[in-house]
Amino acid sequence: MTTTFFEVATRGKGLYEITAKVERAVREAACGDGVATVFVCHTSASLVVFENADPTAARDLERYFERLVPEDGEGYEHTLEGPDDMTSHIRMALTRTSEVVPVSRGRLVLGTWQGLYLFEHRRAAHTRRVAVNVTGNSLTAAG
Repeated sequence: MTTTFFEVATRGKGLYEITAKVERAVREAACGDGVATVFVCHTSASLVVFENADPTAARDLERYFERLVPEDGEGYEHTLEGPDDMTSHIRMALTRTSEVVPVSRGRLVLGTWQGLYLFEHRRAAHTRRVAVNVTGNSLTAAG
């Protein structure tokens, strides 16, 4: 079992593909068959497995969340860090802070059009910390 960390610099709200960084963590762990658990260490960002072939899909998802949890919604008490404070926590709660992806023969098992994304829910730029825990047999044992 190996745990590695990396950072993702965001420029504000949106999806940031992290598939290559997770793949690198799997390669460095020399895992043949097992699982990669990916976890974002924040409460105002999340992770999603999403379409990575057409950028309009990401834009549609971002617009959907703007409608679903609008920043100008009424009744939020938790606004210490600005009007997007509570809404970013709600958006995180509606998605996930971790994803588990199978590893087979040293590679992530993702569909043709799937990618792993960090979903930034804050307007301002942030540096997000992501942990990748790889568990399984060694690449040499996997054949």
